Amino acid sequence: MDTKEKILQVADGQFHRYGIRSVSMDDIARELGMSKKTIYQYFKDKECLVRYVTESNIQQEIRDFNEVLEKSDNAIDELYKFSLCFRKNLNDINPSLLFDLQKFHPTSWQLWEDFKYSFIKDMVVDAIKRGKNEGVFRQSIDAEVLALYRIESIQLAFDPKIFPKEKFNLVDIQLELFDHFVYGLLTVEGHEIFDKLRNSTQNDK
Repeated sequence: MDTKEKILQVADGQFHRYGIRSVSMDDIARELGMSKKTIYQYFKDKECLVRYVTESNIQQEIRDFNEVLEKSDNAIDELYKFSLCFRKNLNDINPSLLFDLQKFHPTSWQLWEDFKYSFIKDMVVDAIKRGKNEGVFRQSIDAEVLALYRIESIQLAFDPKIFPKEKFNLVDIQLELFDHFVYGLLTVEGHEIFDKLRNSTQNDK
C-alpha cells in the first residue's frame, strides 16, 4: 500500500468512526504517524481528501453490488445480499457521517446523491422487476416508487433527529426497515423463500 492509499484508508476509518466534522487533518496525521505537510502533498485540503474518500467508497460499493448480481440465486436473494453490503460496516459508522457530508462537503455529497439516484435506484428497480418476473414479488407494485422509497429509508436511519444514537442501534434500524420493505413486495411463494433465507442466515450466525 503506497502513502496515498494509507492516508485514504486512515481518513476513511476516522470519518466512519467519528464523523467528518470531528476529524481534523491533525488527527489523521497523528494516526498515520506523519506530518500534515506529507498529507498535503497528496491532498491539498480536507475537502479534497473527503472527496477522494467518497469516490473510493462509491467504487467499492459498485464492485460489491456487481459481485452480488453475479452470485444471487433470485431477486429475493439479490435484495438480501444488497442489504448485507450496506450493513457490513454499520457497527463502525457514526450516524453523523452523512449529515456532515451533506452540510459541510456539498461537492462530495453530490457524488453520493448521483450514485444513490442512478446506480442504486436502477439496481433496486431491476431487482424488483426480476422478482415480478420470477413470481416472488407482487405484479401490482410500482418498481420505481418502491426503489426510491428503499434508498430514502436507508438514509433515514442515519438521521439523528429521528433515530438518536443514544436510543437506537443503526444495524437494528436497517434490519427493521429492510424486513418491512421486502415483506411489502412478496407473494405467498416469495414469503416462503424469504423466510427460509432469513432462517438459514440466522442459523449460520
